[in-house]
Order: sequence, then structure tokens, then C-alpha cells
Amino acid sequence: MNKPVVVHAETPTEPVVVSDVTTAPAKPSAGPAYIVLAGISFSHFLNDTMQSLIASVYPILKDTYALDFAQIGMITLAFQFTASLLQPLVGHYTDKKAQPYSLSIGMASTFFGLLLLSVAQQYLVILGAAALVGLGSAVFHPESARIARLASGGRYGFAQSVFQLGGSFGTSMGPVLAALIVVPFGQGSIAWFSSIAFLAILILWRIGRWYAPQITAKKAAPAHAQPGGPSRRRVAVALAVLVALLFSKQLYVSSLSSYYIFYLIDRFGVSTQAAQIYLFVFLAANAVGAFFGGPLGDRFGRKIVIWISILGALPFTLALPHAGLYASAVLSVIIGLIISSTTSSIIVFAQELVPHRFGMISGVFFGVAFGIGGLGAAVLGKLADHTSIAFVYQVCAYLPAIGLLAVFLPRLPQHRR
Repeated sequence: MNKPVVVHAETPTEPVVVSDVTTAPAKPSAGPAYIVLAGISFSHFLNDTMQSLIASVYPILKDTYALDFAQIGMITLAFQFTASLLQPLVGHYTDKKAQPYSLSIGMASTFFGLLLLSVAQQYLVILGAAALVGLGSAVFHPESARIARLASGGRYGFAQSVFQLGGSFGTSMGPVLAALIVVPFGQGSIAWFSSIAFLAILILWRIGRWYAPQITAKKAAPAHAQPGGPSRRRVAVALAVLVALLFSKQLYVSSLSSYYIFYLIDRFGVSTQAAQIYLFVFLAANAVGAFFGGPLGDRFGRKIVIWISILGALPFTLALPHAGLYASAVLSVIIGLIISSTTSSIIVFAQELVPHRFGMISGVFFGVAFGIGGLGAAVLGKLADHTSIAFVYQVCAYLPAIGLLAVFLPRLPQHRR
């Protein structure tokens, strides 16, 4: 994990100089630091596995404490709101002063959140436990995204996809682990997963040791417009469009992540464990799509990938509410593969629009993704209480149409497309 990496960041706020005092400086053509990328991706896998447990145990919490769908949505909101509120602040702070060991410290919040959730007997305590897990996520994402870019060797889309791959597979593992462990053994078995958090703490501490020597604090450099790049007004419009695109993508994924289990149980009468397996299939497809989106953006341009990945899912989302059980499973795989491929391209596109605020932009977009998911889950839960789960999916089917806004995205210079 001591492989030297040279990072070419466009006018960063706090220049990061990567070198190894014991060896000659790395050449600019040095490739990605694969060990570091693998470590940060695996940590993302562990982090999101623990996060996804919350949504996966909703049926247990609903039955045990007689919760309605609105209360289920509020649990998601408590978890996501903490992450959404703090991630931009964390990113803004680490733009000025990187915190290599903050990742392992933040993971400790997730560790205690899981322990608290395993013994929670009151609704407010459940909300507090979910908020602690969200706090760990808020600390984890901005700085880990920076480390992924630092280790990219210039292949930014690829590095972001590797990073996203770990998180997506972690999200997909939650339902499976819930079906195999939490459902048979009950709420108390959630405490077992704190061992995953402890493993993540150890890995992130080791990555922090690699990261710390790479940082050379220097006086902040003023931001300058890139030659041939968009104007400030175009940048502001583009960021607003990217937020809207992320809204359409994340809210749809949130609707399936939070309520797909209930939808399958309500419409097709499947068991809770079977429904969790179907949810795993959808989330695993998301993981595969998230991996391929970044390299495709590096090769063909991020704007093209954004166009295809969001609008391309629209015919399949429109068909899903009218399909049978097995057809729904097939459609969910297709939707997951297509719609998730846009995540890396959206995030890297935003980072390249405002490269001198890398941490803050990463925090805003990761935070917006979490916040939209949490707020959307709460609103959709309220809507489901007043109508039905099936009606919710009929409404959400039109969300990818927001992808038409991609027409307002600027064309970036060739080397940053």
C-alpha cells in the first residue's frame, strides 16, 4: 500500500503532493494504486452492507413494534438525513485539511449504532441508532472518495466505479444477510454485524497510514477557470441539472430498496425471505451497473453515459408495475444494470466542473443522494399509507423521464469529458 501515486488535480483548493521520500518520484503516467483502490472499495462494501441492514430488517421492526409505513419511512429519513446534512460539511472541512484517520473514527459511529439497534425497544431509540449509522456514512464517503481519486492514476471514472462497486455490492448483501441471519435469529442478531464494523475500522486505519504521508499542506491556490471550460453560470446550471438527475435515479432506487419487499409480499404473496432474495437480485444488478458506468464514461464521455443510463431505464420502469412475479425480477435486473451506471459519471462530472472544491462537491452529491433517498422514502411511505404500494410504483415509474434535463449539460474539454 506504499505505491507512490501522482495526482493531477485541476486547481485544487489544497494541493495534494504525492511522493515517497524513500524512492524517486513517481512518473505522471503511473497507473492506479490497485491495492489502495481494492482496500477502499472493500471498506465501502463493509460500510454499505451494514447500512443496508436497516432497510432489510424493516419487516421485523414493523411487525414487532406495529409500525406503519410512514414510521418506516421516518427511520430511513433519520438514517439518511444525518448523512445528508453532514457530508458536505465534512467535505468542505477536508478540502482545507485532510483527515486520513477520520474514516476509522467515523466507522466507530456505525459500530455503536448497530449495537444500539440490536437492543432498541423503543421507536425513538431505533431512530437514534439509525442516525448513528448515518453519521458514520457522513464521515466515510467524502474522504474515501478523495482517496479513490488519489489512487486513480488519472483514470477517474474507473476509480470511482471501483469505489462504487464495493458500496453497491455491500448494499445488495444486506437483504441476503437479513434473510439468513436476522429473520431466523431476531433483532438481537444485528449485534453480530458490529464485527464487520470493527474489521472496517482496522482496514481504514491502515489506509489512513498510507494516505497520511501523501498529504503536503500548502497555501491554498486560487481557483481559475479552465481554458475551454464552461462559464460559472453554465457550471451552476450543470450542477443543478446533475442534482435533478441524481434525484430521479436515487428516488427510484430508494423506492425499490425501501418498499420492494412489501410490494412483492402484498401483490404476489411471497414470503419475507423470498422477497429479500428478490431485492438482493435487484441490488446486485445495481452493483454491476455501477462498476461499468465509470469506465464507459472515461472512454465515451460522461454526458453520453448519463443520457443512456437514465432515459434508457424508462421503458422498463414503466413496464414493471404491470409485470408478473418472474417478469418483475427480470425487469428489476435490467433497470438496476441501466440506471445505476450513471452514478459514477454524475459524481465525476460534478467533480470536474468544480475541481477546486473536490471534497465539498463529493460530500454534496453523496449527501444529496442519501438525503433524497431518505426524504423520498418518507414521502413514499406516507403515500403508500393513503393509497397502496402498487400505486407508489406506478408513480415512480415516470421518474427516469427527468433524464431529459441532460440536454442542458455542457460539453467538457476532451481530456475531462
